[in-house]
Amino acid sequence: MNENEIYTYLSAFTKDKSKWEESIPKVTSYLDHESVKIKAKSLWLLGEMGLLHPDLVKDAVLKIAPFLDSEDSLLRERALNALGRIGRGDFLLVEPYIEKLFEFALDDEPKVRLSFIWASENIATNTPDIYKDHMDVFEKLLHDEDDRVRMEAPEIFRVLGKRRAEFVLPYIQNLKDLAENDENRVVRIHSLGAIKATGK
Repeated sequence: MNENEIYTYLSAFTKDKSKWEESIPKVTSYLDHESVKIKAKSLWLLGEMGLLHPDLVKDAVLKIAPFLDSEDSLLRERALNALGRIGRGDFLLVEPYIEKLFEFALDDEPKVRLSFIWASENIATNTPDIYKDHMDVFEKLLHDEDDRVRMEAPEIFRVLGKRRAEFVLPYIQNLKDLAENDENRVVRIHSLGAIKATGK
C-alpha cells in the first residue's frame, strides 16, 4: 500500500474499535514506516488502543518511547499523547519514562508542551500521587508564552484538584489571580474550574 492507502487504513480504525485488539501488532509495525504522517497517525492510534487494551501494548510502548527523542516535533507530540493515554490505562507501562516526560514542559515547541500537559492529565486521572513533587512545573506553564499552553495548564490543576486537593491548594491564589485578571477568557474559565475542583 502507498502512503495514502495506509493512512486511510489506519483512519478506519477510529470508527471500528472491534478490530483494535487484533490489529495492535500491525499498527505498531507502521512505526517503522518512512513517512512522518504514517508514524504520527500510528502513535495516536496506539495511544487510543492502549487506553482500551493496555495489556496488549507492552511491546508497542517500547517502540513508542524512542519517539520522545525525535527531532520532529509532531512525533514528540504524538509520543507524549500515546504514553499519556496508555498510562491512564496502566501506569506501570509508562512508569519508566515518567521523569523524562517532565523534560517536555520546557520543549521549544508549544504543541509539545501542550501534549505534555494532556499526557499528564491522562496519567493523573488514575495515578495522581506521582505529581505531588512536580507541581511547580505546572505552575510555570500557567504563565507560558503560548496562549494554547496557558489555556490548558489550569486543567491539570483541575484534574488533580478533584483527586488530591492538597497538591493544588498552595497555588489557589495564583489560580485566583488568573481567574479574575487574565486577558484570555479560556484561561479565566479554566482557572476558576481548577479552584472549584478543590472545593474552595
